[in-house]
Amino acid sequence: MARLPRFVIPGQPQHVIQRGNNREVIFVSDDDYRFYLEHLDDACKQYQCEVHAYVLMTNHVHLLMTPRAENGISKVMQSLGRRYVQHFNYTYDRTGTLWEGRYKATLIDSEQYLLTCSRCIELNPVRAQMVNHPSEYPWSSYCYNALGTVNALLIPHLLYKRLGKSSDARQRVYRQLFRARIKEMTLEEIREATNKAWVMGNDRFKAKVEKLTARQATPKARGGDRKSDDYQESQINRV
Repeated sequence: MARLPRFVIPGQPQHVIQRGNNREVIFVSDDDYRFYLEHLDDACKQYQCEVHAYVLMTNHVHLLMTPRAENGISKVMQSLGRRYVQHFNYTYDRTGTLWEGRYKATLIDSEQYLLTCSRCIELNPVRAQMVNHPSEYPWSSYCYNALGTVNALLIPHLLYKRLGKSSDARQRVYRQLFRARIKEMTLEEIREATNKAWVMGNDRFKAKVEKLTARQATPKARGGDRKSDDYQESQINRV
């Protein structure tokens, strides 16, 4: 079966995940992380994408991005993926693929999920028990968003800018967001939507996406047509 194209609306953020093949390590040294971020920046400038949050884990990557062109993210990931594989294979004297198939992505309802998704991304090292606090992990956007550390890669989203009138005020409010725990149900919703490429948002947002893309934005309800003879018979057989 042919794979459906990903949902893309220029100007609408997406949560992107790319994993190493068989969950193998994709970053070994600090130079690897720096190489990835440097070329992510180059590709985003070339293909008109903005990065709002990220984390580079040892065997996968999370990115919160807004494309300004319809095929912006796909071109960024293709260009970056190719260049990084060349770097990694040359550095570690290996051949073959590095990535686990295509990257995963979900379209995000900004108002409802953007800041939650940003926190979810930056808390990955804490959930993985690599650090006690996101500020201790050097390969994420937390120190920029929460502490104001210089990071030329990142472009604040409008919703982040609305957190305060000054950089200090925005960073203070952003840090306060991390005092509240993200519900496990929300984390699972983000994982599910991203891994299965469904749209993440409320019913109004999903309806808007379906109208713009002429595609179903969420999975069909399980159980089939409840008025059909087959469904009714299946319910009788369950008794």
